[in-house]
Amino acid sequence: MTDFAGLIRALVDGEVACILVGGVAATIHGSARLTRDVDVVYSRKPENIRRVVAALAPFEPYLRGVPRGLPFRWDEATIVRGLNFTLTTTIGDIDLLGEIVGGGTFDDLRTNARPVRVFDRELPCLTLPVLIRVKRAAGRPRDLEVVAELEAIAEEIDRTDGRG
Repeated sequence: MTDFAGLIRALVDGEVACILVGGVAATIHGSARLTRDVDVVYSRKPENIRRVVAALAPFEPYLRGVPRGLPFRWDEATIVRGLNFTLTTTIGDIDLLGEIVGGGTFDDLRTNARPVRVFDRELPCLTLPVLIRVKRAAGRPRDLEVVAELEAIAEEIDRTDGRG
């Protein structure tokens, strides 16, 4: 079971430059679907990579789906050599994404993110139209299912905004 509050607090308290995407972002926008992990697009600047490593180190990040015991070092060099990491930690699963299909990098996305307050912390979250775009671009069946729900939410917002 993922401690969503714990992971989000670790990132925000660690001053990690990141944007909520994925299931948590969908929930923030009103989706009723459950998610099992926290997905963030993170800045790849060296000082931010240091903050990512420090923020998550207490929770013993390890590659999700990889048998324990295989070599994996959680450090800056590993992050620099990689891009996207699906991790399991002692407090749950997190996907650290250096880039996402249909959206790009942190720098590409930050003008399409708005601050939200979650678990007593504030951090950027993708706007609803951009979240729909990246979910559609991902093309996985579960992403396409949530696109329909998010589009219905967007239509309701448009209808409500049009009246008031």
